[in-house]
Amino acid sequence: MTVEISAQCVKELRIMTGAGMMDCKKALQQTNGDIDKAVENLRQKGLASANKKSGRRTAEGLIESYIHAGSKIGVMLEINCETDFVARRSEFHDLAKNIAMQIAACPQVEYIDIPSIPQSVIIEEKQIESGKDDIFDKPANVQEKIVEGRVNKRLNELSLLDQAFIRNPDITIRDLINENIAVIGENIQVRRFVRFILGEGLEKSNQNFSEEVANMIKS
Repeated sequence: MTVEISAQCVKELRIMTGAGMMDCKKALQQTNGDIDKAVENLRQKGLASANKKSGRRTAEGLIESYIHAGSKIGVMLEINCETDFVARRSEFHDLAKNIAMQIAACPQVEYIDIPSIPQSVIIEEKQIESGKDDIFDKPANVQEKIVEGRVNKRLNELSLLDQAFIRNPDITIRDLINENIAVIGENIQVRRFVRFILGEGLEKSNQNFSEEVANMIKS
C-alpha cells in the first residue's frame, strides 16, 4: 500500500536537500514518510547535493540556439556551469537544448525566475486583478486572497524555472536543472535568454499576392 505523502513534507525535504520535487516524493514514499531516511535515500542517489552547489560561481557554459519547425520561432539561451569540461559534456548540451525548446514552447515566459520579475510588473498585475468585475461584490479579505492567488499564478506563468517540463510535466525546469546538477556535480545557472518571433512588432499587410501583381503591372 502506497503511503500518502503531504505536499508540506515534500516541500520540507526539497528545502533540506535541493532535490527535485518528484524525487523527494518518491524518497518519502520509499521510506514511509520518514524524512531522515528520505534524506539518506536521496544522498545515496546523488540527488541531495544540488542545493549545496547553488552558490558556486558559474563562469563557463555555452550559448544554445533553437529554431522551431517552420523557422518562425527562434531562441538563444546562455546557460552557465563551473568548468569548461562540463560545458563540453553531452548531458549539459542536452539540458541546454531542452531548456531552449521549453522557452520556444512557452510564449508567456519572460523571466528566468520569480525573483527576477521587476516590482513594476508585479504591481501592474495586482492592479489588473484588483480591477476585475468578478471580485467587486466580495468582502475585502476575500478579494485580497483572490488577487494574491491570481497574481502568483501569473508570476509562475512568466517564470521559466517554474514551468512544467514539456517532456515530463511531473517536474519543473528548476527540478530538471537540479537533477542535472546532481548528475554532473557542478552548479548550473540559466543566465539569460531571448525569443525571436518572425514579424513580431511589424504591421503585417493584408494585401494578397494577386493585388501585389496588379499593382506592379499598373506601375
